[in-house]
Amino acid sequence: MVRFKNRYVLCEVLSEDPRCRQCIEDRAVGLAVRDAIARAHGDYGLGCCCVSFTVKYLNAYTGTVLLRCRKDFQRLLSSALPLVRHLEGRGQRFPCALRTLHVGGTIRTCQKFLIQYNRRQLLLLLQNCTNEEERRSVRQAVLSCSLTEEQAQSGEEEEEDGTETD
Repeated sequence: MVRFKNRYVLCEVLSEDPRCRQCIEDRAVGLAVRDAIARAHGDYGLGCCCVSFTVKYLNAYTGTVLLRCRKDFQRLLSSALPLVRHLEGRGQRFPCALRTLHVGGTIRTCQKFLIQYNRRQLLLLLQNCTNEEERRSVRQAVLSCSLTEEQAQSGEEEEEDGTETD
């Protein structure tokens, strides 16, 4: 059995249009990223990156996307992400950009990073609150930031996602 190591790239969808986040789907993100890879690196880059490329997680509400690719070709993927300029969803084309937040070896490390990142963003919001009710709701959100998934379940998921046979 041959084991291929993967990398998980955690990205954020940046868009001025708030409708963009509600309309995006994992298929549309995958197609946009593949198109960007083809434009940046041609057929060679597309062939290398698309061997195990998948959109593992998409949260349309927060605009968080988790992409998986082989470890050897992670730099090709990362270099093509800034070339994504729009996403198509429900027959519409929305201008947007993908910002890389973190590159990790497992889904769990990306989850941990995302929790810390969201906590920092909430603390920044807390500093900008204007009244006490806003402060209270942001404090509650900061306290609720935790990883609730059990260790055993996530360990099984990482093993399934982290190995491939050839």
